[in-house]
Amino acid sequence: ARSLGPSLFPHPWAHPQTPFWDTPLNHGLNVFVGAALCITMLGLGCTVDVNHFGEHVRRPVGALLAALCQFGLLPLLAFLLALAFSLNEVAAVAVLLCGCCPGGNLSNLMSLLVDGDMNLSIIMTISSTLLALVLMPLCLWLYSRAWIDTPLVQLLPLGAVTLTLCSTLIPIGLGVFIRYKYNRVADYIVKVSLWSLLVTLVVLFIMTGTMLGPELLSSIPASVYMIAIFMPLAGYASGYGLATLFHLPPNCKRTVCLETGSQNVQLCTAILKLAFPPQFIGSMYMFPLLYALFQSAEAGVLVLIYKVYGSKILHKRDPLEEDEDTDISYQKLKEEMADASYGTVRADNLIVMETTQTSL
Repeated sequence: ARSLGPSLFPHPWAHPQTPFWDTPLNHGLNVFVGAALCITMLGLGCTVDVNHFGEHVRRPVGALLAALCQFGLLPLLAFLLALAFSLNEVAAVAVLLCGCCPGGNLSNLMSLLVDGDMNLSIIMTISSTLLALVLMPLCLWLYSRAWIDTPLVQLLPLGAVTLTLCSTLIPIGLGVFIRYKYNRVADYIVKVSLWSLLVTLVVLFIMTGTMLGPELLSSIPASVYMIAIFMPLAGYASGYGLATLFHLPPNCKRTVCLETGSQNVQLCTAILKLAFPPQFIGSMYMFPLLYALFQSAEAGVLVLIYKVYGSKILHKRDPLEEDEDTDISYQKLKEEMADASYGTVRADNLIVMETTQTSL
């Protein structure tokens, strides 16, 4: 059999008598990851208001920003980091896959906490998720060419990746239908899906630690840790820079910043666990978990900085062209998240909601 080269996590357990991918606990991880992804995508679909689709088609600012951030900046950044740190093909594919993923729920939550443009946040998340059906496999294929001489890249399961992405359309479509027909149920699902992000990460870390032991984290190369730390931070900075080039108002700059650095780690983990041949994976799925840890911590620091200094700098609401709202309704999202104590929603930010309700 052809070797994949040095493993990302060289360790005695790499070749046990019972292969890692054939253990009952690993099969349980696969089921859990798939279920968590479905809940996430169902909640994402429940944030969509179909009544606003026509407006977004006429003014697709959110989709354009999503394409530039998620499939322009992040994949290129992941590729450059993989080259700069001389990663082997296993680590490089994990980093590239995470960089090519669409935005996740974390960005919506963090945008709310920094008084961002929630319409823009949600439309960027849903647009990047839909664009990922085509652009994610394309970016993964394009940037993996640097490791084309390795067996893992030669056998890159782009078809399985695409199939996994397509399967997310079912819970997204179901969520859209629930929002259209049953508003109260949709509000509850949105709340559950946001909490599931934290629960998923905690459970995966616990189950992985139980299965592989604490020495697993110590076996990860320092370069992988450095990328997991630097990549979301660079994403936040590049997103803010892009928003500045577009001359967006301050609240939209903060939104694009958080959208660019926050990736859908549930989707990345699911693809690594379900689409790739298990004998090639090893513990490759640990990188998106590390990325999630550091992207959450760094986003939390940004929120803290805004909460401490933002009120002193911004004495009034950010300028916002209310007629330029994108096609996603976020009224119920803000109400539900405020009720769940995710953060403080200022009363003056609800003027847009009242205006919309009056016009209806």
